[in-house]
Amino acid sequence: MSRRHFISSLGALMLAGYGSDAISASGASAATSASGAFVHPGLLHTQADFDRMRKKVEEKASPWIEGWNILIENHHASLNWIPRPQEAIYRGGDGVHSQNFPRLYNDIAAAYACALRWKISGDTAYADKAVAILNDWSALTGIGGNSNGDLAAGIYGYEFANAAEIMRSYGGWAAADFARFQSMMRRVFYPINHDFLIRHNNTEVTHYWANWDLCNMASIMAIGVLCDDRAMFNEAVDYFKHGAGNGAVSQAVYYMHPGYLGQWQEAGRDQGHTTMGIALMGPICEMAWNQGVDLYGYDNNRFLAGAEYVAKTNLIESGSTFYTMPYVTYNNVNNVNQTALSTVARGAVRPCWALVVNHYVNRKGLAAPYSARFARQIQPEGGGGNYGPNSGGYDQLGYGTLTCSRDPIARGAAPSGLTAIARPGQVVLSWWGTAYASSYNVKRSTTAGGPYRTVKTGIADLLTYTDNGLAAGTYYYVVTAMTPSGETAVSNEVTAITAVQLLTYLAFDDGSGAKAADASGKGHAGTLVNGATWARGRKGGAVALNGSNGYVSLPAGIMADVSDFTIAAWVYWNASSNWARVFDFGTGTSHFMMLTARNGRGVASFSMTVNGGSGGQRIDSNSALPTGQWVHVAVTLSDNLGTLYVNGSAVGKNPEMVLAPFRLGSTGQNWIGRSQFAGDPHFNGLVDEFRIYRGALSAIEIAALT
Repeated sequence: MSRRHFISSLGALMLAGYGSDAISASGASAATSASGAFVHPGLLHTQADFDRMRKKVEEKASPWIEGWNILIENHHASLNWIPRPQEAIYRGGDGVHSQNFPRLYNDIAAAYACALRWKISGDTAYADKAVAILNDWSALTGIGGNSNGDLAAGIYGYEFANAAEIMRSYGGWAAADFARFQSMMRRVFYPINHDFLIRHNNTEVTHYWANWDLCNMASIMAIGVLCDDRAMFNEAVDYFKHGAGNGAVSQAVYYMHPGYLGQWQEAGRDQGHTTMGIALMGPICEMAWNQGVDLYGYDNNRFLAGAEYVAKTNLIESGSTFYTMPYVTYNNVNNVNQTALSTVARGAVRPCWALVVNHYVNRKGLAAPYSARFARQIQPEGGGGNYGPNSGGYDQLGYGTLTCSRDPIARGAAPSGLTAIARPGQVVLSWWGTAYASSYNVKRSTTAGGPYRTVKTGIADLLTYTDNGLAAGTYYYVVTAMTPSGETAVSNEVTAITAVQLLTYLAFDDGSGAKAADASGKGHAGTLVNGATWARGRKGGAVALNGSNGYVSLPAGIMADVSDFTIAAWVYWNASSNWARVFDFGTGTSHFMMLTARNGRGVASFSMTVNGGSGGQRIDSNSALPTGQWVHVAVTLSDNLGTLYVNGSAVGKNPEMVLAPFRLGSTGQNWIGRSQFAGDPHFNGLVDEFRIYRGALSAIEIAALT
């Protein structure tokens, strides 16, 4: 089903525009559920930001003065602007109403531009103009059209809330008028935003691209601050971290390449939409930061990884040639099957880069070379009206050179975020660089804490190093940077294990109680849940699963640092049913790795995904597991080669497995006999000798287990 032609009835979309003013983020008729006061103004800009802007403009300092000049030259930032409020807004043809959403985004651009002019110049005429626009639109009753109404509610919701947040401190905005605007944002925008994130128009969650989620998250967060509703704000923060859709950061930054180039979810679609993703996720991070929540740094600066990938993708390396970029295939429920980086709209410009650079470089002291280069290339950033007349030019508020620029940080931080991907004989390192560094040094030890031996110097770009030719063992790494003031302190230490290592061994010989002891010594005991009981096994005892609610739960994060692996077990299947799991480790239906005894095509299958079942990478057998007998099953991953074994024989291979357990993050739902999907059946039978190894066992070693 096309996103552009998924028709939503006007009534369904506009229902949100009528009813109680007291709709909270939980859907209850309740007042603000805040736990702690919000900072005001506290969305994209704080009062400290405005003080900085005013001072720099008064000093005619560069680049702020250039940013100011582009603002005051924009025709939206004019006292002659005449707003055109509407009773209802329509985006996307519904066959009945004409689309009129450009009137809204133009007036938002004017309200925001005039609000900036007032806060920086002190001229209250611009404050009065901004307030007049906001008051005129307070009578808005609904948003309709087709599914594109969800985009309107998201993009214009967060932008509108930002303009109002700036003006809330203006004494000339009557309290009753401000309250009326808040009420409109609660009644018209928020319910559509909330409904989209929880329902996605009744589509499978990966149907919609990342930007659909992102704009609605941004709107919920912004309205939460504007209306002092902590539950709304927290809803957006939680979705950013743990949401099921493609806008959650782990799905939006789909795949992490060495050197922390984070492939954006829409990179195979076109570059206009990838840059829009940066223009939406950046404001989410900034709005949260101004309320004391660090989404910028979440998951080892995952947003920065996405920004650096998108920036580098759209920069010229030399002459007229763009950089060559790493890329892995992306697929979703619509079978888009994007096998290569899209060159459509490559070089796309959006005013979103100053925000990225000034946080990571000038606040935090990190290096963001590609984002910084893009920001320099396009400054001063303009706003709505500076990037064409169409909606894409108004998808972001802009003016980042003026509003986000900061004095350069005095010195950079030490290298940070060092991680290691370990395989037999090889360790691949990646780290975050530091401002002002000219090069980096990699140091290694066989003892935690050192002493370290330098194994590589002079690394400048990309910030990754592959240490080859290593014997099986455990290694410890740190990185330092060379700067004008000398060598920095060391980064965090990271451990890399290149040996095959038994991580979990549940023999299920316990016979009583709810705990299955882990004989590996790693403390990964299993917990018998619901209808899981003890029984006689193939060797000693076993766990019996009843097929209705019984399963075994393993500790969270059990494979969070594992690349190559082996999982093996003996199973006795009583009754065949599609999608019954031997095991399923994940965080829900978007992130998991699982082995099913029989899938929908009637064969045993292993699958791993970070973007829903349709995007899974599979290893299929040629038949289902048999019932009524003990069967040994095993799955191995060695670099990109995945192999499925039954009774010691390889029954399926996939040489293009680019995912690995560590890419799922710290999974919290690690189950034997139960699926991430609530509708799938539980395993009905026995499980014995369940083992997890760091590293891939050989075919001979698998055969030995049988």
